[in-house]
Amino acid sequence: MAAPLFQLVGNEHTVQIAGIRLLGVNAENGRKLLFTVIFLIVLYLINKLLRAIAGRFGGDRQRVAFWTRQGVSLLMFVFGLVGLVSIWFDNPTRLATGVGLLGAGLAFAMQKVVTSFAGYFVILRGKTFNVGDRIKMGGVRGDVISLNFIQTVIMEMGEPPAEQEEDPGMWVQSRQYSGRIVTISNSEIFEQPVYNYSRDFPYIWEEMHFPISFKDDRRRAEEIILKAVRDHTQDIANMAQPELERLKERFFIEEADIHPRVFLRITDNWVELAVRFLCGTHKVRALKDKISRQILDELDAAKIGIASSTYDVVGFPPIRVEGPVRIEATNGQQTRVSS
Repeated sequence: MAAPLFQLVGNEHTVQIAGIRLLGVNAENGRKLLFTVIFLIVLYLINKLLRAIAGRFGGDRQRVAFWTRQGVSLLMFVFGLVGLVSIWFDNPTRLATGVGLLGAGLAFAMQKVVTSFAGYFVILRGKTFNVGDRIKMGGVRGDVISLNFIQTVIMEMGEPPAEQEEDPGMWVQSRQYSGRIVTISNSEIFEQPVYNYSRDFPYIWEEMHFPISFKDDRRRAEEIILKAVRDHTQDIANMAQPELERLKERFFIEEADIHPRVFLRITDNWVELAVRFLCGTHKVRALKDKISRQILDELDAAKIGIASSTYDVVGFPPIRVEGPVRIEATNGQQTRVSS
């Protein structure tokens, strides 16, 4: 009598098809697989429930909602990992062997993923940046709008042509959104520096340069520039003072002047007046626009112009033209005369 096509054999009820015993396909592993599916479904429902509760109590505060979601994700990851290990590994020796083989495989085949995963915890533990911070990372400058285990998502903003690394380049040249959302691997924090514009001190120092002719009243021009800057940045300086004091308590930094100041530099063509002032990390372009408009209006009223490069011709060498034919002009008429 022929053996049945499908049967369960042995103490572990291993599946045998046409006399061929399938490795690892037995009743025990089938029960483990079924329990794993049920466990993952329950974990998924708990995750949805916790996110819904967090969203209800978090309200419209984006940062609170973001970190609540991050906490839920980490909690579910830990529970899932512990649960799966408990289901499939009942022997410590097998567990150690499995973990060693898995670790070696991941280290070789998924180096970037493992590095990005490690970068996620370095970002959190080192407080490199937070969601909502304005940073430059991996050659991209913008605001962090999302952060997960592997990637950081940035709403890109423009940058000056001299700093552009992309070809054909960025069409927005100031600190305003370009509209592109850029995804960057967390592993970039191990490769390049991360510039944070708003981590511990949400203000930056800006400079504007104005060339003034040598013949114009540069002292009056300095007064006009300082007044315009103070009119638009005084409130910012007042708010920044306590932030700067807190920064000095945490880090070893020198005393910094948060009040506007004009620096003078002599060049070959003009006197350059550079005004340095403090401003917020956002809406810098709008602030500089207001300052520029006021300065130009007051310079015009004071009859002080913005200098530009000029060239004076102080001499001209004599020119001698030789040839068989010359042309002479007499009373508006041209006459051809042979030499």
